[in-house]
Amino acid sequence: MNPDPSNTIFQKAVAFVNQTNKHLFLTGKAGTGKTTFLKYIRDNTFKKMAVVAPTGVAAINAGGVTIHSFFQLPFGPFIPSDKEVWGGFGGEMNNRSSLLKNLRLQRAKREVIQELDLLIIDEISMVRADLLDAVDTVMRHVRKQPLIPFGGVQMVYIGDLFQLPPVAKNEEWEILKDHYNSPFFFDAQVLQHVPPLFIELKKIYRQKDNVFINILNNIRNNCCTTEDLEVLHQHYNPDFAPTKKDNYITLCSHNYKADEINQRELEKLPGKLYSYNAKVTGEFYERSYPVEKQLQLKQGAQIMFIKNDKGEVRKFYNGKIGIVTKIERESIFVAFPNEEGELEIEQEKWQNVRYNYNSEKDTLEEEELGTFTQYPIRLAWAITIHKSQGLTFEKAIIDAGASFAPGQVYVSLSRLTSLQGLVLKSRILPGCISTDSRVIDFVKQELEEDALQQTLEQQQKVYIRLSLMQSFDWEKIDDNIQTHLESYEDRQIPDKDKCIQWCGELAKATSEQKDVAYKFKKQLEYLFLTAEEDGYKKLHERTEAGTNYFLTELTKTYNSIKGHIDEVKNKKNVKKYVKDLQDLLVLLNRKKQQLQQGLQLSAALKNSTKLNELLQLVAQNKRAFPAQMPEEIKPHSLKPEKGESGRISLQMFKQGKSIEDISVARGMSQGTIESHLATFVATGEVDILDLVDNLILEKLLGLMEAAPDLPASAIKEKAGKEVSYSDIRAVRNYRERIKKELAKP
Repeated sequence: MNPDPSNTIFQKAVAFVNQTNKHLFLTGKAGTGKTTFLKYIRDNTFKKMAVVAPTGVAAINAGGVTIHSFFQLPFGPFIPSDKEVWGGFGGEMNNRSSLLKNLRLQRAKREVIQELDLLIIDEISMVRADLLDAVDTVMRHVRKQPLIPFGGVQMVYIGDLFQLPPVAKNEEWEILKDHYNSPFFFDAQVLQHVPPLFIELKKIYRQKDNVFINILNNIRNNCCTTEDLEVLHQHYNPDFAPTKKDNYITLCSHNYKADEINQRELEKLPGKLYSYNAKVTGEFYERSYPVEKQLQLKQGAQIMFIKNDKGEVRKFYNGKIGIVTKIERESIFVAFPNEEGELEIEQEKWQNVRYNYNSEKDTLEEEELGTFTQYPIRLAWAITIHKSQGLTFEKAIIDAGASFAPGQVYVSLSRLTSLQGLVLKSRILPGCISTDSRVIDFVKQELEEDALQQTLEQQQKVYIRLSLMQSFDWEKIDDNIQTHLESYEDRQIPDKDKCIQWCGELAKATSEQKDVAYKFKKQLEYLFLTAEEDGYKKLHERTEAGTNYFLTELTKTYNSIKGHIDEVKNKKNVKKYVKDLQDLLVLLNRKKQQLQQGLQLSAALKNSTKLNELLQLVAQNKRAFPAQMPEEIKPHSLKPEKGESGRISLQMFKQGKSIEDISVARGMSQGTIESHLATFVATGEVDILDLVDNLILEKLLGLMEAAPDLPASAIKEKAGKEVSYSDIRAVRNYRERIKKELAKP
């Protein structure tokens, strides 16, 4: 997916997610691309991320899970204090103490929360403030960061506050109002300490009619005029009865109204009634079904797609209306107004997933728990305003009478692409379109685009600083070894007491390392304050010294674990025990890589590398490491594993960087970078002409053909000063590759 390059706000929002740790609230009017943004981040972030949403359907559509299931939260109000609370609402009211006391998170869920870098909450307008505080409470506790909001995880909130608000029943709000100014997420207590950066997508992709766009803006902003209503009421027609060819959909305020209209229109059609039952496998709860489990159709039925076409040629989109033209057993054909031909509909599969942490790959992965397979359509003579959220219609009849809830006027009208497709069954009264004043006040926080750019650059520098210091974060190593020590209580292994004694000494040493690492990070933080004055020289020197020290400590820890494995591996009933110890070695090896990358980053800072190149280096370093069972850790060797350094240069070269740029960014000579790239000429991953001029290539090939065993020094002497040893090496690799290819049968 390639985002619109002209949408600069979109591009900045992506940069804030991938190149900072800043919390964001991403919003935008209907049709500005919030869903596109979410999908783009899912596909284009190196961060360990999860997506959650307040309802089952919203979670399935966002490709994530519900907030309650992800954090194992009870339903009912949450009081953000430690005071005793009355256990009303079915005993599901909680405060911080009771929530954590009753928290039942399995190890796999705890690991996921501990490993998170980024949490995206979709449809944030429906998330109540107390629910967000409950999420914060759990994350601080599980991540063992009680003083840091959300335990240090970057939060991205996506949604439109001008659409459907959170639900707070009267009896619940009577209790919550003592703690919150409003039910909206932005009044959560945690956000008073870490307010998200407000970013609004501006470019409207759904509507092109400026008159209609202005009316929608006025409705959003509580400044709808009499003239605006007059324009809308030009489309008031209470007796309107669409013909079969009109393809209008009616937007209703209640489910029963939509169901009645759809059933009535279906019964009017002649012909056979066909029923299609969804195939449900594994865990897939009924409240999360994206469409009806039983789909009933007749030829001539008006239907709506509830999913976008995944093909290269988008034949349908979420909300597109069509008519069933033909049904042949399991084959359903649909035609669209003003389009030629028919489309055969294929079934779609929705997944119910859960997140798991893969320790070997250091990634969060989605595990399929269940599936729901059905045709991606629903009857579409009518739909509720609530279910229409996120959809696009060319023609719609809006029939809500006086039952409009806050936000419903805007949601229903903004589904349309233009005023030409609007029919009002009832007039819109001024009192029905008021927007909550607290929402209006909140959105005033938006920054001008220039200020947004300045904030981005500041946060990018902070992100680089934090990325370097994170290399010396010993929390994960200490936590894993402490957890391993606690696990002996449930283990049945030979010489258990001796093993406990060994691990106790190891845990003590690791805890001491963590204390030193904490103090060292404080030193780096202090050095960063004046680092620019001496060109990051002192910072790099301390980073190099720290890297050597901690690699030495890693060696001691590694050797202790490896030696213990050698002692116990041939005994009975130790297979699981040895595997757990080997997992610790993988963790140590990953920390070794992080230390080396931190040193690489400090060298790049010292070499005055440009900001965008530093950010690319950070991104490259943070990408998942391949699974490795570590070799012996050499404390004073700061070089990457064999072949790894060359791969880093290759990746940067493929990103379009010049050899000179790579040399500066990596703190290496140009000759070294040329040598790295020459290696990949032999594999075909680098084109020889990207490294060597065509004339030089022909000259060197001629010399090598005439005297295949001629040493490089002799070739250079014959070729002249314009030829380098790197050129000779690259051409030799190229020549060998060509010979091998020609020798193949």
